[in-house]
Amino acid sequence: MSIFNKFPYIVIEGPIGCGKTTLAKMLADKFPVDYLSEKAEANPFLARFYQDAQRYALPTQLCFLFQRASQITDLNQRDMFAKPIVADFFLEKDLIFARLNLDDEEYALYHQIYQHLQLKVPKPDLVIYLQTPVDALMERIEERNVSYELDIPREYIERLANAYSEFFHNYDTSPVLMVNNEKLNILKNPGALDLLLTRILQIKGQREFFNPNFD
Repeated sequence: MSIFNKFPYIVIEGPIGCGKTTLAKMLADKFPVDYLSEKAEANPFLARFYQDAQRYALPTQLCFLFQRASQITDLNQRDMFAKPIVADFFLEKDLIFARLNLDDEEYALYHQIYQHLQLKVPKPDLVIYLQTPVDALMERIEERNVSYELDIPREYIERLANAYSEFFHNYDTSPVLMVNNEKLNILKNPGALDLLLTRILQIKGQREFFNPNFD
């Protein structure tokens, strides 16, 4: 049985460097599914945001919002018999970054636009949250060597990781598998992906935890 027979719409989430895009691509390569990517590199403000966050936070956030709104609209228009979907983002993440990066006036404007769009967001059948320690995030950001990410302050990654943890502590819209991602490095650990797939098939509840041990 495929995980996508059980969960036709799976979202992979977590902070920068957690490996969500890598995992989503590996699942898209392994199974006959459509891959929905947030395409962060298509945001022309992102690199400038990491150089001058105060100046470019709002245009960066709005660009992501409109980009994802378009993707969500396309998703809503899909044929009900279309292939399953794996995505490396969901719209709710925008609120995490908006609250973290925008001042009160900018956030009020952003939230007004967000509400005005009246987006009807499809509910994921499963969200996999890759909960990753800050040290591991920093190490993986350095390893993937994206030029504009190398200047991200550790303090920002710490705040982002905490914001994600708080968000998923309260999230109950879809079933969530919270993965201790410190050792689950699917690029370096042989068998890590198969281990995760086996755990996904075992999910029975609304909120479950996976703490793999490769020792």
